[in-house]
Amino acid sequence: MSELISLAGELDAGDALARVRDRFVLDDVVYLDGNSLGALPAGVPARVDDVVRRQWGELRIRSWEESGWWTAPERIGDRIAPLVGAAAGQVVVGDSTSVNVFKALVAAVRMARGDAEGDSRGAARDEILVDASTFPTDGYLAESAARLTGCTLRPLAPADVPGALGPRTAAVLLNHVDYRTGRLHDLPGLTAAVHAAGGYAVWDLCHSAGALPVGLDEHGVDLAVGCTYKYLNGGPGSPAYLYVRRGLQDRFDSPLPGWNSHAEPFGMRPEYAPAPGAVRGRVGTPDILSMLALEAALEVWDGVGIEAVRAKSLALTDFFLRCVGEYVPGGRVESLTPAAHAERGSQVALRCDDAGDVMKRLVARGVVGDFRAPDVLRFGFTPLYTGFAEVERAARVLGETLG
Repeated sequence: MSELISLAGELDAGDALARVRDRFVLDDVVYLDGNSLGALPAGVPARVDDVVRRQWGELRIRSWEESGWWTAPERIGDRIAPLVGAAAGQVVVGDSTSVNVFKALVAAVRMARGDAEGDSRGAARDEILVDASTFPTDGYLAESAARLTGCTLRPLAPADVPGALGPRTAAVLLNHVDYRTGRLHDLPGLTAAVHAAGGYAVWDLCHSAGALPVGLDEHGVDLAVGCTYKYLNGGPGSPAYLYVRRGLQDRFDSPLPGWNSHAEPFGMRPEYAPAPGAVRGRVGTPDILSMLALEAALEVWDGVGIEAVRAKSLALTDFFLRCVGEYVPGGRVESLTPAAHAERGSQVALRCDDAGDVMKRLVARGVVGDFRAPDVLRFGFTPLYTGFAEVERAARVLGETLG
């Protein structure tokens, strides 16, 4: 035990991101649930107070222009873009992840159908492939999108996707990181395989953005979505984002063509004409209070590189797994998270027979992770504010709880 405590101290002393911890509101609790809800950035309360009291309370409707409310979805999208490896002008913030998944998937099918019309081989493009282990909502939405577009839905393990691709493939919806196990899927390889088959790749980045490099532009991803309340620390219910690759923006045909995405939103014309660029991903009036809280939250990323975040994430999860191996009685837990760095996100999932009860006892002792039915203890590691001494303490308390 003393050796691991000493090592934790050494790792914390050499942590280049330790300075960022002061940008958050934290306490003595070991908070390892940032992959569900990130901690509160210290600058958010004052910003929200200004938005409510001055921008809304005093300027009122003038704030749509004078306080930049109208352009917030694109402005904040450009702030998120570097964190997911995208150039400016391709990310728009708004709506929930679920709504953005639906928009992206239906638009992907429509683009595939448009390609098929000019395909001399007569490709039907009437199949949607979806990650069978996806977060349930993505599956529900994929099924609805399939019914709406007349497609067949094929749930598959991500590893089986390349073998299932073919001339009927319209779109493929995949998770970058598995929400239960923390497995990191091969975004570059799977995207390339989808493209080789003539389909469109839609990626859900909820459990990767802000924790590791994504490389949307580099790897030619077509469409991507993600939430902002996990590793991006935007707060409960903060708006999601939608990425539309620049080369596809003039073909992006949203199934939800709201007035905010109109080329002339205040023209109040009965006919819909889509705006140019990523603005096409907008629908209705933005959620200004939560959106501007998110904008303030993103300031914690000033001067922080995603590569440094990834390096610390791997170091944290490596150290946690080592500590678990030392502290937890043999056979009591089983790691579901891959050991290989190339296959690991920023969380560790441990299978434990009485996981639900164990997590309650951990929380009572100041170690907060979460439970996923039926038997998974899930611990998320947010490199911006998680330290190595906290990791050691969490594993030690886990071992005492299971001893």
